[in-house]
Amino acid sequence: MPPIPDTFTPPSARLVHWATALHKAYFDPVFLGLQQIDLERPALWVGNHTLYAMLDTPLLCERLYQEGVMLRALGDRGHLKVPLWGQALLKAGMVPGSPENCQALMLSGQHILVFPGGGREVMRRKGEAYQLIWKQRTGFARMAIEHGYDIIPFAALGPDEALDIVADANDIMASRAWRWLKNKLPLDRMTRGGDMIPPLVKGLGFTPLPRPERIYFGFGARIATQHLAGNTDQATLWALRETVAECVRDQLCALKKYRATDRPVYWSRLRRWLSTSTDELDHVG
Repeated sequence: MPPIPDTFTPPSARLVHWATALHKAYFDPVFLGLQQIDLERPALWVGNHTLYAMLDTPLLCERLYQEGVMLRALGDRGHLKVPLWGQALLKAGMVPGSPENCQALMLSGQHILVFPGGGREVMRRKGEAYQLIWKQRTGFARMAIEHGYDIIPFAALGPDEALDIVADANDIMASRAWRWLKNKLPLDRMTRGGDMIPPLVKGLGFTPLPRPERIYFGFGARIATQHLAGNTDQATLWALRETVAECVRDQLCALKKYRATDRPVYWSRLRRWLSTSTDELDHVG
């Protein structure tokens, strides 16, 4: 598949700042470890997708844009099937995820954002908070090695507590309505075997409005790939993928520890009252 023509024009930093002002005020994000990263050299930013993905991703992109980094996200092509939504993401810099498009971005020296978990990690199910659901994917590792791109592992904490899953894909596929529709429509193909079924959620009270959980971002050190040039056998790809995954998990653990001390001191009383209790979640075993 040939790469799509890249006609993206970055918006002004001022516009991005004001477009996310309410979002930032609501979630009061914290960024840990970003100052230690050399932002001059382009990199492949690899992290965990959170529930619905739209609570944290705009905050990450805005902060890095203020630091002079325009992240070009490799997005699921399913976004483009949603009227208006897909076009809005393209205008924000998203590129449909494919090896060809990733290569084009790397050849032009751009910072690239990728979530190996893709849509399945966004459409979380009960009990899957902060799990890395990367399946057997090693494509990002291959692209990084082939183009000598450093990988910057990062993690986001907070969004998976902002919403409670009332019914997930398992519940929906077990329902009578689903079984009836499955006889009428190719639901398995349409939902990729259930991977793309969004969960039903609630946040504040019985509304879908997310609770104002503070969102934390943690960034690990760059992982170089130049020394792996020419080595794209499956063992090498898997080892790199697992190194990155472990770094993301380490960041999640560090963020939980940080939140446990930050919450009682720096969260406002109103934020603590409206948010869910994270005491058990912040015990890192």
